[in-house]
Amino acid sequence: MTTYSTPTAEQIARHYSSAMDSVNLINELMALDVRDDEQTADVTRNAEHLKIMVAEDYWTIEDLTPFNDAITSALDV
Repeated sequence: MTTYSTPTAEQIARHYSSAMDSVNLINELMALDVRDDEQTADVTRNAEHLKIMVAEDYWTIEDLTPFNDAITSALDV
């Protein structure tokens, strides 16, 4: 059995920043009138990343609304 330690505040901040990169990419690509196959795959992959991040239990005061909004937006690809 693998045990994981609770991330530090700095690690949580890095996770949040990384997830926000996914949010920004999804928002940028979803704003396009047309997306090619690679862009569509990017949206899907980043939305999956955000789903994993939202499910993490180490969040404290971070606002996960942008994550959930991007996941919902990605459903339209």
